[in-house]
Amino acid sequence: MADGGAGDPPVPWEDSPVPAEHQLRGLGPITMTVQTLANTDRALQQVMHLRPVRTYPDPTSPAHTVHVYEMGAGGPHAELHVAVRPDLPPARPGAGGVHHVAFRTPNDQEYHAWNDHLNHFGLQSSGEVDRYYFRSLYFREPGACCSRSPPTAPALAWTRIRPPWARK
Repeated sequence: MADGGAGDPPVPWEDSPVPAEHQLRGLGPITMTVQTLANTDRALQQVMHLRPVRTYPDPTSPAHTVHVYEMGAGGPHAELHVAVRPDLPPARPGAGGVHHVAFRTPNDQEYHAWNDHLNHFGLQSSGEVDRYYFRSLYFREPGACCSRSPPTAPALAWTRIRPPWARK
């Protein structure tokens, strides 16, 4: 995967059994599909503080447009692509769908402030949820379900390690 040198420099995992030159250096952007952009655009810009940076034709349907938003310092790992597809039915929960997208907050103080921030914009949330290895705050914007978690959340820990109460 090439990013043209954009974004943060890669940081290899020192304890990995995979040599640094062969490790994944990051993932590309997240793409979500909505039927209309207006409410999602408002939520991404006003609530999430993402910036619109460009558009391109949808590779699966060039008559439609994908809108690219970025966060932080930018780069491929800091982008959210929103495909606007009024021709598709709304997504339904189930196999093949994405339940949520996780956005990391820079510190615990900001994590705790997000519930008030969401309420200010009239968005209901789950409130702070303790998932043992990480904490989350879930809310829905018009086109997706999003989650914010503090910087201490170990990435993908839940796929490999179970909390003590789940071990038998």
